[in-house]
Amino acid sequence: MLTLYGHGYCHLCSEMQAALEPWQERLGFRLEIVDIHDDDALEQRFGEHVPVLMEGDDEICHYVLDAQALRERFPSAGD
Repeated sequence: MLTLYGHGYCHLCSEMQAALEPWQERLGFRLEIVDIHDDDALEQRFGEHVPVLMEGDDEICHYVLDAQALRERFPSAGD
């Protein structure tokens, strides 16, 4: 499962979520969307460093989708 941390009002967050949709369909991973707005601990951890795509405690990428980093997580992804 991957987790996308962000803000509901963040255009970059919306863009990353949309960019992940074809990858999710192809690879079948679950994606949890977490709005950090009302969570003080997450706000402190991520602040304006969103969106952040994580697998567990490992950051895959932030701000924009890094397709290469995602491919490295899912070697069967290819192109």
